Formats: sequence, structure tokens, C-alpha cells
Amino acid sequence: MHEFYENPLCGRYATEEMKRQFSDDNKFSTWRKLWLALAESEQELGLNITDEQLDEMRAHLYDIDYKTAAAHEYKVRHDVMAHVLTFGEVCPKAKPIIHLGATSCYVGDNTDIIRMHGALLIIRKLLVNAVAALAEFAEKYKAQPTLAFTHFQAAQPTTVGKRATLWLNDLLFDIEQLDFQLEHLKLLGCKGTTGTGASFLELFDGDAEKVEELERRIAAKMGFDACQSVTGQTYSRKVDYAVLQVLCGIAQSASKFSSDIRLLSHLKEVDEPFESGQIGSSAMAYKRNPMRSERIASLSRYIICDLQNASITASAQWLERTLDDSANRRISIPEAFLACDSILTLYINVVRGMKVYPAVIEKHMNEELPFMATENILMYCVKNKGGDRQALHEAIRRHSVAAAEQVKLYGRENDLLQRVMADDTFSLTQEELDTLTDPSTFTGMAEHQCEKFLNEHVKPVLEKYKDYIGVKAEINV
Repeated sequence: MHEFYENPLCGRYATEEMKRQFSDDNKFSTWRKLWLALAESEQELGLNITDEQLDEMRAHLYDIDYKTAAAHEYKVRHDVMAHVLTFGEVCPKAKPIIHLGATSCYVGDNTDIIRMHGALLIIRKLLVNAVAALAEFAEKYKAQPTLAFTHFQAAQPTTVGKRATLWLNDLLFDIEQLDFQLEHLKLLGCKGTTGTGASFLELFDGDAEKVEELERRIAAKMGFDACQSVTGQTYSRKVDYAVLQVLCGIAQSASKFSSDIRLLSHLKEVDEPFESGQIGSSAMAYKRNPMRSERIASLSRYIICDLQNASITASAQWLERTLDDSANRRISIPEAFLACDSILTLYINVVRGMKVYPAVIEKHMNEELPFMATENILMYCVKNKGGDRQALHEAIRRHSVAAAEQVKLYGRENDLLQRVMADDTFSLTQEELDTLTDPSTFTGMAEHQCEKFLNEHVKPVLEKYKDYIGVKAEINV
């Protein structure tokens, strides 16, 4: 097992469910189901295919002899024909009609669509659980004032919950895009070697309606509403790009979230989950590195770059079919889904186990709030104390410069408020000053926006997909 390279996405990161989705068992049993759907539909439309032949095929959908298939492929250098031959060996009666009228892409492309469809359902389930976890987090901390940052410099305060709605908003956008692609994903169908359906038209003695009905029946048997209207031998590779674009969008959202968590971890305002026996650094035993968030960023970067594979492949296809897409797509599509699956599992794990430190948040707020409160102080003293606006402004300017000097040159506490209290120009009581510097008065509509967003935008999504909620989101490393 350890003698050869193993993809880390399978060995370390992805869930069992997603790995099964792109397994050989799922792929090749789907090939056989497609061959069965083709044969059943051809029989229903009048071709000479017996019930005995169909029963034989049904009996051997899953008992795939990979050793025999590999031996055939080594000889014929064609994976589809290798599996046609392997299926035929266990279905001798059905052998003459297996793959009747079809080309390789009938099983290859249709299976790719089916697997991507199933994988998108898994991703949607994980997305919904990430939204549910964030919604709970946002509700809990909707009123907790915290410094907001622009350019990673202290700016007007917000609340921890409102900040979480920014992450939520990105994920809701991703769900919207995913749902759109799921709704519009169609099978290739059975269009033959160049997309003209010529072989099937021949089988049905020129009856075009039967050729079209054949596709409708196959689609229904495989759980789809429709097939592509026009194709070459393959469906347009822009379909792959559109699907991977959804995963790329999720990676963007997750990477942004993970970067924010890493910044907040540096400020010691939050911590991602950290087990009792976990080691943060092999050299510095005291460290608690945000490794899960870093892994989210790392895998997200991979997906974002992987989208280029799909865009180049879509642009490089020749006329009705070329094979320079095959090897690339065998790697780029499954790995994008495996990585996205890993990212969202980590995302859910981090949010559910994240610790928030209000005391540290308050400390940072108190370090910056005096400067932010100066305009409120000035206006209050003019309006309620009869103060001179220009004199008050000059006093605030002078005290602010002095306080900043204490902080920046000597590393001392921000004593601006003490200076204001000691200056008779302001004539403030401690009670008045406490009211003017209450952090909750600086967060604007943050709490209200958080509540409104959760009620009007998040809850309907969670209600729509309530049956999805409850994944474990366990990680291996």
C-alpha cells in the first residue's frame, strides 16, 4: 500500500462518500447501467432484443472483473471496448447487442454527467451544513461588538455576527450557482460517432421519431429530464467548465473565510478547533497554528487553478471530437470535487468548533475606540455643554497626538479618554463619557442587519434543505 504514490485527496482529505462517487465501481457499473438502459429502450422501440438478454445484463451490473478488463485494455488499447468485452464474457447471450449503435462517449460522457450530478448533490449537502453552522454562529454573536477592518487597519466597529453574514452571503451565492447548474445539467444522450445519430437512424430503418424517443427513454431511466439538443461525439466541454466554475466559486468563498480566521487568530480574537493532544509546531510547542484554515486556503488554491484545465480543454476541442481532453479530464474533474468536498468538510468543522474570545475583542476595541469616539464627544459637548466647536476640535487634536505618541513611541495604553476627562474644556462626567464610548453605539445597524439577513435570506434556504442538515464533518488529519 505504501510502496506507490497515493493521491492525498483520497488518503488524507476527502470523505468516503465523495471517494465512492468517483470510484471505479461507480464508474463502470454506471457504464453497464447505461448499456442496459440502451438495450431496454431499443427493445421497447421494436429491436430484436430478448427479455433473457436483458435479464442477463441486469444480473451482472456490479460484478466487474477488473483483472480481465485490464488484460483486454492492454491488448486493444481502448477502455470502453475492454469493458464491452468483459461485460460480454459474463453475459454471453446479451453479448451481440451490448453497445448496439453506440460509440464510446455514450458510456463515457453520460457517466461523467451522472457522476458530476451526484457529486454536486454531495457538495450541496455540505454547503447547506456550512450555512447552518455559520447561521448558528452569527445568531450567537450578532450583538458582540468588534473592531472592523479596512486594509487590515482598525475601522468603524461592527459585530462578530454581522461579519459572519459576509461569509454566509458568499455561500448563499454559491448555492444559487450550484442549483442553477444542477437544474441545467443534461445527459449527452445517444448521438453516435459525430452527433448525427446516423447509426441509430439505421437501426430504426430511418424512423427519426424513434431515434429521438430512444434518447428520452434513456434519460428517464438514468434519472434525467433531457439530453443535450446538439452535440458532436462529445457534449460541449463548456459544461465541465460551468460545473467546475461552481467549485471554483466555493473555493473562493472558503479561502476568504479561512484568511479571515487566520487574521483573527493572529489577533487572538478567535481560535479554530484544537484537540487536547494536537501539536501546533514540531519546534515551538506553545504554538496553535490555524492549520485547518490554512489547509482550506491551500486546497482552494488548487481548485481555483484547476478551473484553467476546464477552460483550456473547452477551447481546444476540434470539430466533432478530439481525444486530447480525456487524460486531463480523468484527473481534473474528480480532483476538483474531492478537493471541494475536503474544503467544505473543513469549513464546517472549523465553524462548529471555533472559539471566540470576547475579552480580547473588547481589549482591542478599547485600544482604538477613544479615537473613534472623538467626533461623538465633540458634537455632544457643543450641543449639550455649550462648548466652542473650534476650541474643542483643537483640544481633541492635541490630546489625540499626545495619546498616539504614548502608544506608538513607548508602547503604553491609549490614555486619550483620561486626557479628555482631565480637560475642563469638555466638562464631561464619567457617566457621560461612558455613554459616549459605549461600543454598542458604534456598530450602526450591524445587529439589525444580521438578524434581517438570517431571517430573510438564510432561514428559507435552511428550511428548503432541512433534510440535508446534520453531517458529521470529521477530518482525518
